[in-house]
Amino acid sequence: MVDLFFQALLFSFILLGIHASFGLEIVRRGIIFVDIAVAQFAAVGLALSILIFHEPSYLMAFVFSLFAGMLVALSQVKKEFAEAFIGLLYALGFSSVVLILSQTPHGMEEFLQLTAGDILFVSKKEILISGMLYAAIGFLLYLRRYLRNELLREVSFFTLFSITVTSSVKLVGVLIVFSILVAPALVANLLGKGLLFAWVYGALVNTLGILISFKLDLPTGFTLVFFHALTGILVFLTTLKKSVS
Repeated sequence: MVDLFFQALLFSFILLGIHASFGLEIVRRGIIFVDIAVAQFAAVGLALSILIFHEPSYLMAFVFSLFAGMLVALSQVKKEFAEAFIGLLYALGFSSVVLILSQTPHGMEEFLQLTAGDILFVSKKEILISGMLYAAIGFLLYLRRYLRNELLREVSFFTLFSITVTSSVKLVGVLIVFSILVAPALVANLLGKGLLFAWVYGALVNTLGILISFKLDLPTGFTLVFFHALTGILVFLTTLKKSVS
C-alpha cells in the first residue's frame, strides 16, 4: 500500500511538472477551455478506438487531440470569440464521448476512466515512459521561445500540448489533466508568482489529495480534482476580496 502511495505521488509530480508549464501560458492568454477541449478530443479518439478496435489507441487519440489543437490555434485569429469557440469544441467532444461509449459493453466504466482515471494503478513502466516523454517535451517547449516565426511558434506550442494531453488523458483522464494544468497556474498568476511556485503549490495539493484519498478510502483521481478545484477557488475568492477592498 505504501508503494502504491509513493508511486501515485511520484506520477502526480511528473504530471504537474509539464502541465504547469503549459498552464501558465494558457492562463496568461485567457483561453482556459483549450486544455479541457483538447483533452476531451483525445478522449474522443480513445473512445472511438475502444468502439472499433476494442482497445484504446494512442495514435487515434493523438490525431483527434492534434486536430482540436489546430482548430484552437486557428481560433486565435478572432481572439474576442475564441473562448466561446473553444467551449463549443469541449461540448462537442464531451457529447461525442458519451454517444460513442453508449454503444460499448462497459460504457460507464470506460467513461469514468476517461473522465478521471485511477492514478494509483498507472504502472511503473508507464510512469518511466511518461517521465522521459514529458522531459523531452519540456525541452522542446523551452527551445520554442527561439522560433522567430509567430505561426510556427503557435503550431509548435499546440502540437507539443496535444502530445502531452494525449498521453496524460490515456493514463489519468480529462479532469485530472485539466485541474493539474489550470489550478496551479491560476494560483501562481493570481499571486504574481512564476513556474517554480506553481510546481511547489501543485505538489503540496497533490500530496494532500492523495493522502486524504488513502486515509478515507476515496477515489484518488476525483479527490485530486476536488482539492485542486477547491483550493484554486478559495485563492481566487481571497484575492478577489482584496481587490474589492
